[in-house]
Amino acid sequence: MTTPPRASTALLTDHYELTMVQAARQSGTADRRAVFELFPRRLPAGRRYGVVAGVDRALDAIEEFRFDAGTLTALEGVVDPDMLDWLASYRFSGDVWGYAEGEAYFPHSPLLVVEGTFAEAVLLETVLLSIYNHDSAIASAASRMTLAADGRPCIEMGARRTHEEAAVAAARAAYVAGFEATSNLAARARHGVPSTGTSAHSFTLLHDTEADAFRAQVQALGVGTTLLVDTYDVNEAVALAVEVAGTGLGAVRLDSGDLGLVAREVRAQLDALGATGTRIVVTSDLDEHAIAALAVAPVDAYGVGTQLVTGSGHPTCGFVYKLVAREGDDGEMVSVAKKSTDKHSIGGRKYALRRRGPSGVARAEVVGIGEAPADDGDDRPLLVRLVEGGEVVGRATLDEARARHRASVAELPRAVTMMSAGEAVIPTIFED
Repeated sequence: MTTPPRASTALLTDHYELTMVQAARQSGTADRRAVFELFPRRLPAGRRYGVVAGVDRALDAIEEFRFDAGTLTALEGVVDPDMLDWLASYRFSGDVWGYAEGEAYFPHSPLLVVEGTFAEAVLLETVLLSIYNHDSAIASAASRMTLAADGRPCIEMGARRTHEEAAVAAARAAYVAGFEATSNLAARARHGVPSTGTSAHSFTLLHDTEADAFRAQVQALGVGTTLLVDTYDVNEAVALAVEVAGTGLGAVRLDSGDLGLVAREVRAQLDALGATGTRIVVTSDLDEHAIAALAVAPVDAYGVGTQLVTGSGHPTCGFVYKLVAREGDDGEMVSVAKKSTDKHSIGGRKYALRRRGPSGVARAEVVGIGEAPADDGDDRPLLVRLVEGGEVVGRATLDEARARHRASVAELPRAVTMMSAGEAVIPTIFED
């Protein structure tokens, strides 16, 4: 895996973030200690849980939030010269706590707690929300899909259905939430996500006959390859596939029609031809509901594109980034909160744990205000230190994030496996 040079992330923000800091510097409040929190007020409609993703990408963004010469030139006319001078030496020097990547979350879970001066912390708002809202939406959808697949592998293949950079982030987020591989080579190169792929319908159409296409693919990729069998007639293609590759053919792929019905017919045909070990892979606008509907069909793997990279109907998580505490004139920290109708926040620095019963099943998301909630003996603290004194200290590998996702979802109540709309599977309880 190679990592390309990273560009400054300082312009991945909104105009008003800089003008706020300029005004705060002039009023003498910019250096007040402050606590910001990134959290969801609610889950997307009908969802029973969410999954945190994008943590490592967010840490990259914090490290690269630097105003270099080119960035400062682009900001001329946005803020005054004195502000430009201040930005030239900007470095986030505070602390960040947060839920680890792959963790399940619920309404009001304090996914990030950012502590620093107001000026330092507020500038990170937009880029952190951008990363967390996108990646967690993808991971949340992917988690539901892998639950519905019930152990059958899922492959991410949605690059052509979203922005080219969003595609890379989506592949990474899906991998965190249990997908086995991606079609996206940039995700392989940057993040180490395993990639896979064989051919499309155009490859079959290129050749004079379907048999010629199959022979060319098997010769190049071996008999373990996956042959696409629905360009013309599926039954004829399956027979040709086994004739060309032999009974050791790796897999056939179905991309159209009534996938459950066709998969049953193909399974029977493959078995009759002696290709009992040949797997069946299905694609074609799958989501978690379609995957669940195929649970009893003889399907061995799923390829998911459009619905995954668009969050399966929820392309954002609705996370917000709010000031919850700030330094008062006397130097003490003061809780602050927004009171707007339907957009209120809860003041005070938060702590969180997952309350579990004697059997290890989660019972509640407990959020402490001002201090950590009491652990009754079998609970699990959720916040881990990510940044200390401006230095990133909380990186995790993708394998660690995948393991955390499996463990986090496994401890949730059984209702988490239901694909129907419902309320959060555990309540959020505040302890003051």
